[in-house]
Amino acid sequence: MLNLDNALEFTDFYHVLVENENIELGEATQKRLERSFQFLKEFSRNKIIYGVNTGFGPMAQYKINDLDKVNLQLNLIRSHSTGAGALMEPLYVKALMLARLNTLCLGKSGVHRSVADTLIAMINKDVTPVIFEHGGVGASGDLVQLAHLALVLIGEGEVLYKNERRETHGVFKELGIKPAEIKIREGLAIMNGTSAMTGIGLVNLIYAKRLLSWVVFCSSVINEIVEAYDDHLSEELNSSKLHPGQQEIARKMRDHLSDSKLTRDRNDHLYSNGADKNTFFKEKVQEYYSLRCVPQILGPVSDTLEHSLKILIEEVNSANDNPIIDVDTEHVYHGGNFHGDYVSLEMDKLRLAITKTSMLAERQLNYLLNAKLNDILPPFVNMGILGLNFGMQGAQFTAVSTTAENQMLSNSMYVHSIPNNNDNQDIVSMGANSANMTRKVIDNSFEVLSIELATIVQALYHLDFDDKLSSATKRKLSKLRTIIPQVKEDRPLYSEIGDLKEFLRNNEAY
Repeated sequence: MLNLDNALEFTDFYHVLVENENIELGEATQKRLERSFQFLKEFSRNKIIYGVNTGFGPMAQYKINDLDKVNLQLNLIRSHSTGAGALMEPLYVKALMLARLNTLCLGKSGVHRSVADTLIAMINKDVTPVIFEHGGVGASGDLVQLAHLALVLIGEGEVLYKNERRETHGVFKELGIKPAEIKIREGLAIMNGTSAMTGIGLVNLIYAKRLLSWVVFCSSVINEIVEAYDDHLSEELNSSKLHPGQQEIARKMRDHLSDSKLTRDRNDHLYSNGADKNTFFKEKVQEYYSLRCVPQILGPVSDTLEHSLKILIEEVNSANDNPIIDVDTEHVYHGGNFHGDYVSLEMDKLRLAITKTSMLAERQLNYLLNAKLNDILPPFVNMGILGLNFGMQGAQFTAVSTTAENQMLSNSMYVHSIPNNNDNQDIVSMGANSANMTRKVIDNSFEVLSIELATIVQALYHLDFDDKLSSATKRKLSKLRTIIPQVKEDRPLYSEIGDLKEFLRNNEAY
């Protein structure tokens, strides 16, 4: 049971999202919520406070009658429930909900406790609001996506429950979930924040870290396939460069290959007496970059993931509301903590890094498929009759086109601000767009990697040296071969490659 009294860690998100751990309000959180709500209730009397007794955005110069305060919040929620495009997948919505819940529980928003209670009930019972990918511009928060969350919290709109799209009120009645109560500024507090982009971003990081580990796995196995020299992975070489990501990738590959009988020691072949007598070496003295420079290519990816994780965890444990209610100083502060630039920039960087990862996988795939490059495998790893059969030739087209899409999607959203809201929001983050584009790039990269790994499996069938493979390779190989058996006669591979992609998405490499 996750208790919300403490700051959330990345592992907490994993336990709730992947392992369906339940959540509860701790005693300290209950007190924070009550103190914040009661303070705002008293403080807001006879004062002008944005979003409590004023209109919103450029309409803030209009004072709202006390009798209309609740309707003000309801109107905000309903009027901004204007999302479009594809539905966000439930896992990403659940992450959004947990991110918003945690922010509200900091006691900086002045919301009634029922908001937290309803959110917790929905998360624990796997009820997710219908939220659309297209909406907020990530500056006054993820307004449109979070409006759809708020709409469900008040018992309206639609939810996904047990894979069915249903009216909220019917599901709430069935499960005994009470709608949240609107008292002072609950509508604005739910909507005014970065929780959509942050929630999507944290799920992105779960999958990005898994993707990276599989890319390390594939890169290690290819080193076995080509019987590469091992010094490009050595601690001595990689510690001479001070980036922790590079050193970590090299260490993981050394661990993977530690008991392989296929990788070679340069001392035994090129540094031994008499090696210099040859004037031409049929075998390469150094491997192609896509094999030899893996620590230098994936090192920046690893470091980017770790930095993005740090920033997103800071964001999810921050008050990203406006205004901010501070009980200790007995004051309400107006500002722009809802602005999503921190998350938007990290999602842009993560998207670039993952695109580069897919490019590495595509180049390694090309190396395996091109017999003139590798000089050990038949063209396209074709184990049938050359000319009559095609091996993995068709799959390469998919990998290349998908990698190209990633390259196009890697353009920055962070710098694509478009003023809106009567120029009140004159510079925006587009954070949710960036997070959703990154989600697409990660999903694409699993497609490319599944094709590369399918080809690796075929190469290992052809080479038939299982007894020399590392134990790390052997541990996965038997399972991978059940997903994609040997291809001798041509057959449609889309289903097997799809199954392999799902296996990679849902299982760890190590």
